Amino acid sequence: MSDENERPVKKLRGALRVVRLFGIDVHVHWSWLLVAVLQVWLREGVNTSVAWNVVVYVCLFLIVLLHEFGHALACRSVGGSAENILLWPLGGVAYVRPPPRPGATLWSLAAGPLVNVALLPVTIGLLVAATTIAPESEFQDFAWAMAVINALVLVFNLLPIYPLDGGQMLRSLLWYFIGPHKSLIVATAIGLLGAGAGLILALVYSQYWLALIAGFSVLSSRSGLRVARARAALARQTRRVGVACPECRESPPRGACWPCPNCSTPYDAFEFDGACPRCKGVARAAGCPFCGASIPMPGAEGPILDVSAHVEDAADRRQSPPSPEY
Repeated sequence: MSDENERPVKKLRGALRVVRLFGIDVHVHWSWLLVAVLQVWLREGVNTSVAWNVVVYVCLFLIVLLHEFGHALACRSVGGSAENILLWPLGGVAYVRPPPRPGATLWSLAAGPLVNVALLPVTIGLLVAATTIAPESEFQDFAWAMAVINALVLVFNLLPIYPLDGGQMLRSLLWYFIGPHKSLIVATAIGLLGAGAGLILALVYSQYWLALIAGFSVLSSRSGLRVARARAALARQTRRVGVACPECRESPPRGACWPCPNCSTPYDAFEFDGACPRCKGVARAAGCPFCGASIPMPGAEGPILDVSAHVEDAADRRQSPPSPEY
């Protein structure tokens, strides 16, 4: 017999799995624990007790965790895959793979902020109750902190800066009009400018934590822009007739776009029916360079191999870019 909870968990470097809910593994990165200790220690004396700081810090990430479950469950509702959530110092990351359609992608992204919208009346109601029942107390301070944190998570993630939810939602909207590749170029370019401006402002006003987040967004936008340009270049190449990805329906380009899993020699897997011209290893499927799904090659014989598309984001092609939700 087998049980779903016993399935192998995808390895996340430096992360510890703490719980599994709805078939989704929740991991905590070691740096999250380090920053948590530092935050509580540095804020000792700012508020009435260490326990108060611990509770607020944990509740902050519970709000972030609910936000991430919004992404993951919405992605599954449209037929996508979502198996892991990671908590780290800059917030949370839901590793989701929605179907390569703008509507499905937009819903998977929008569901996170919608969780925070749903929490607005809850946190505001808690604040009103605390103000009425126990004014000028720790309970009121806690309720105020929860209301402010939830509102900040919502507003921050709606900024049109890639890879925040707002930037990725902008990309999904543009996808309807200019396609998946140009929309990613536009969204990442806007994100690069916005994050760069935010980094400068954060440094000018000595907001170093915000500067760290802005710096991460700059790097992510820059990486996303590089990936977008690589995909756009692939899209402009001559396509192979009669072959299409079963998920995104894109036809693979002609040329040496796939590294052999045996000898790493780039070759055109479809031109040689999956057989590497150097080591003669045979692949029965090739990774789509646009969405990462496997494109089968019927009739190929030999060892079962699966070659991956040689694109800029090959290592992360099956998951969304990390979003610093804080």
